[in-house]
Amino acid sequence: MTKLLEMNHTLCFATRTRLNVAATSPFVISAGGGRGYCIKTCLPNYRFKFTCYATLSAVVKEHNTSAFDGKEAALLVDELRNNFNTGRTKSYQWRISQLQNISRMLDEKEKCITEALNQDLSKPELEAFLAEISNTKSSCTLAIKELKNWMAPETVETSVTTFPSSAQIVSEPLGVVLVISAWNFPFLLSVEPVIGAISAGNAVVLKPSEIAPATSALLAKLFSEYLDKTTIRVIEGGVPETTALLDQKWDKIFFTGGARVAGIIMAAAARNLTPVVLELGGKCPALVDSDVNLQVAARRIIAGKWACNNGQACIGVDYVITTKDFSLKLIDALKTELKTFFGETPLESKDLSRIVNSFHFKRLESMLKENGVANKIVHGGQTIEEKLKISPTIVVDVPEASSIMQEEIFGPLLPIVTVEKIEDGFQVIRSKPKPLAAYLFTNNKELQEQFVQSVSAGGISINDTVLHVTVKDLPFGGVGESGIGAYHGKFSYETFSHKKGVLYRSFSGDADLRYPPYTQKKKMVLKALLSSNIFAAIWAFFGFSQDSS
Repeated sequence: MTKLLEMNHTLCFATRTRLNVAATSPFVISAGGGRGYCIKTCLPNYRFKFTCYATLSAVVKEHNTSAFDGKEAALLVDELRNNFNTGRTKSYQWRISQLQNISRMLDEKEKCITEALNQDLSKPELEAFLAEISNTKSSCTLAIKELKNWMAPETVETSVTTFPSSAQIVSEPLGVVLVISAWNFPFLLSVEPVIGAISAGNAVVLKPSEIAPATSALLAKLFSEYLDKTTIRVIEGGVPETTALLDQKWDKIFFTGGARVAGIIMAAAARNLTPVVLELGGKCPALVDSDVNLQVAARRIIAGKWACNNGQACIGVDYVITTKDFSLKLIDALKTELKTFFGETPLESKDLSRIVNSFHFKRLESMLKENGVANKIVHGGQTIEEKLKISPTIVVDVPEASSIMQEEIFGPLLPIVTVEKIEDGFQVIRSKPKPLAAYLFTNNKELQEQFVQSVSAGGISINDTVLHVTVKDLPFGGVGESGIGAYHGKFSYETFSHKKGVLYRSFSGDADLRYPPYTQKKKMVLKALLSSNIFAAIWAFFGFSQDSS
């Protein structure tokens, strides 16, 4: 049976043939002829072959060819809302059981997850474990450990105006939430927000990125196998499916991706006054002083650039700023450590991820070929288009108007900007939209303090890169154009919760001061009470003013 599938600006055919695949066999997606793909998944026991030259933005659904349209989306949301309204997801028992199931899933399916990430991005096994699986495990373990504390009402003080009384802040789930994740860390950025939504007691729909089809299909399979299908669902697909979901009324939309799509998400949410969390990105700078341990600084910059999904990371180092006098030393150190990390022929290294698809490959390639950029390459620049490989590349002092300096690079190209004094780098950073992360390498404590106080960014690391996102007591989120809202750890729980203020009073102590008729005596007493002057309040209650005494 052959079905026509819609791609991004391309049409391709999917041919389905029956396979005898064990129900427990891992999901595999492998390259077919040309740039096609063979997708095999144990769940439907079918193989689909896609031959196309564009980003996959349609999904083959299990055993059916019906499209997920607005009607299906409305039915899905209604079903989840009805199930949420039973109150089942609000209980500690439901929340903890789902979190424990996610923890079990991570332990039992680690190999499947690693294989899917490798197929989507050629992500090295250790990098996949550290960046995606381990971070997800850490978030889940923390949620399991702290859930009772997070759920407990917080007692707050009351004032004399409500005496006698008590008050609490009670967290309650928002309801039915939508999580739309990204392709660059397709497992972590899907599951971590879901952990927060479940911890807070919500019903959840996850829409994984179609640009990482192996991970997307695996998530659909695993969620169906491990989690409560009446309240937690995965919807695969591309633009039509996402559009159908966005047309619905949600209690929150959590989106990770780029600014252009974020604008579409925000406009759709505004129609229903739906709150949003937007985890975006930007041009994340690394300012490098001359007093650093050069080898360590170089290694940590590489870790936050090329060893971070080959630069395809929203918190990855986008460009480096250093002084003219120090730049050659820094470049030489980066070259040396790059050779140590990835060898003489980095395009053959198994420790570098590939570019996700041909569109992004050509986008990056065009950045390098621009006038004023191609002649500024001091390291790398090699490409293999058929393998979607670009070697770690360094360029120096390219034109400010070039694409590589105006757009988020999201790839293995690293511009180095030189300045006369290290303090001049602050103005370079401030001249651009606020980034999701900013990095400073220096031993100068005064410069560190100045950087923290004067650079606005979603998060900052001093003398390292990207590791701040692993600290679960720190919020992770953007500011300005790099995003709205934050999550990680308890911040994830709070992102998907409403903090409800509750005041408790008895029927005793009901004074008539607040009720009409309003008299001068009541006014005097109330003014004294509201200013916390108990002596004046007593004095006024007996008909005296302090002035008359």
